[in-house]
Amino acid sequence: MKLKALTGFLCLAALGLAQDIQFDYDRSANFSSYKTYTWVDLKAGRATNQLMDQNIKRSVDEQLVAKGLQRVESGGDLQVAYQMGINHEKQFDGWGMGPRVLGNARVTSSTIDIGKLAVDIYDPGKKQLVWHGAAEKTLDIKKDPDQNYQNLEKAMAKLFRNYPPQSGKK
Repeated sequence: MKLKALTGFLCLAALGLAQDIQFDYDRSANFSSYKTYTWVDLKAGRATNQLMDQNIKRSVDEQLVAKGLQRVESGGDLQVAYQMGINHEKQFDGWGMGPRVLGNARVTSSTIDIGKLAVDIYDPGKKQLVWHGAAEKTLDIKKDPDQNYQNLEKAMAKLFRNYPPQSGKK
């Protein structure tokens, strides 16, 4: 089930709830000086499935290339890493026949999976984080891998609207 939940993060469906996007950046960083980037792998929070790892990296690559950066195998001006995770929350739904009628009231509970994908961009020369972005969404697990990937692309496009940051904006 955990693999399905992780795969579900790739299902950031266009229908339903929108992604919660957050980002922050180093205001002293000169983003116009960065031309290349290299992927670095973090042991914690990485996709457990090789295909999922490839899909996440491919969708981030598409965004960074569109921003004018070039991926290199080593020695990039920037280092890029991601982490992902799933939180499980309980949802309680209740209904009844009136405010004072407890005998006819019913309460059901269900588990909601909340997926989060965080992308960190580091300046290896300064040895510090220069940009952090995260997308969070209630998961909608789909069986169609093409639709899952399209939804991941949409989420990353929304996240990377904030890269490079515009001066004076957060």
